[in-house]
Amino acid sequence: MHSCHLLTMNRVIVPENLQHGLTAFFSGKVPGSDIDGIAAFAGISKAQIYLPVQKHTDKVLILDTSLEPRIADAVVTDRKGVLIGVQVADCVPLLLHDKKRNVAGAVHAGWRGTAMSILKKTLDIMKRRFFCEPQDIVMAIGPSIRGCCYTVGPEVFEAVAHATGNGPYSWMKSGKHCIDLALANRGQALSAAIPETNIWISEECTFCNPDRYFSYRYAKGSTGRQAAFIGMV
Repeated sequence: MHSCHLLTMNRVIVPENLQHGLTAFFSGKVPGSDIDGIAAFAGISKAQIYLPVQKHTDKVLILDTSLEPRIADAVVTDRKGVLIGVQVADCVPLLLHDKKRNVAGAVHAGWRGTAMSILKKTLDIMKRRFFCEPQDIVMAIGPSIRGCCYTVGPEVFEAVAHATGNGPYSWMKSGKHCIDLALANRGQALSAAIPETNIWISEECTFCNPDRYFSYRYAKGSTGRQAAFIGMV
């Protein structure tokens, strides 16, 4: 796995494999998903930041000319000067970049998105619309709730397993299914021919680190959001 740089003041993780001519990072509670804080950190204006309206769908938005907020849980663009992102609070944030085609993607993958293969659909759009090749795509998987803290019912397990197949992302503990959605999405990326050496994954669990990250499960309900952003700005 690739190493990363950790900027402790803002609790922003910048994966090393996404640092080639990009602005790309995962935030923590500070600055969270606050657009003013994100703009200040990235050194851009708020008008250059795009967040979709997330509804736990499998919709992938291709961002071209319009910056009007639309329903989607993944965004792909080759547009320069725009920072695209997704918000999370336990779900998996994924950042993608084709270093040859200069195409960027941001994906929000909760269990529903993972079960609907939203990452694979995003990669497919990158291939079909922008002619990206899997070996040229690098991916970073940000902090999320990990299998140590994420138990689910059989219906959730079966839905994720149907999309992902067998792999080390799930196990039984005290008669309950544990799922590591970060590893499930890593498995889906590998099955889509993304090289293992092109994938960076955060080891941090949002539930285990409530001082650093928002966690919906830890809060047992309403909570804030951190974010993942990427852009050729």
